[in-house]
Amino acid sequence: MRTTSRPYTDALNRLKDANLRPTRQRLALARLLFENGHRHVTAEQLHSEAMSNSIKVSLATVYNTLHQFTDAGLLNEIVIDPGRSYFDTNTSPHYHFYCEEDGLLSDIPADSVQINSIPSMPNGTELASVDLVFRLRRNCTEQDAA
Repeated sequence: MRTTSRPYTDALNRLKDANLRPTRQRLALARLLFENGHRHVTAEQLHSEAMSNSIKVSLATVYNTLHQFTDAGLLNEIVIDPGRSYFDTNTSPHYHFYCEEDGLLSDIPADSVQINSIPSMPNGTELASVDLVFRLRRNCTEQDAA
């Protein structure tokens, strides 16, 4: 007996595992985000990709969905500047190179960076995570940054 996978099975399972209701728009955006491996996207890039795939969704809905996915642990938000964020499908601990000229964001494995010392935390706080972005100032290509 041959079993076939429905196109939205992986996206549906991810949403269910994150306790998110699988609406049509969430399913479609999850499929775009997760079906081709790890990636970094802005809301505008995902919206454009959705439109080119005949997925009718507003930019506001894309933003809301990306933030819901982030809150549910499906994505990490990488804030580059006020008003400029990337959403990362790789939620394991790692860092980033960011090329200022072309906006390319690429992963750096966590074990490639050594942090020897951190400052004392203010009273009543504890370290939740470390976000580290190396900003590059030259014309970068994916090969150069990897």
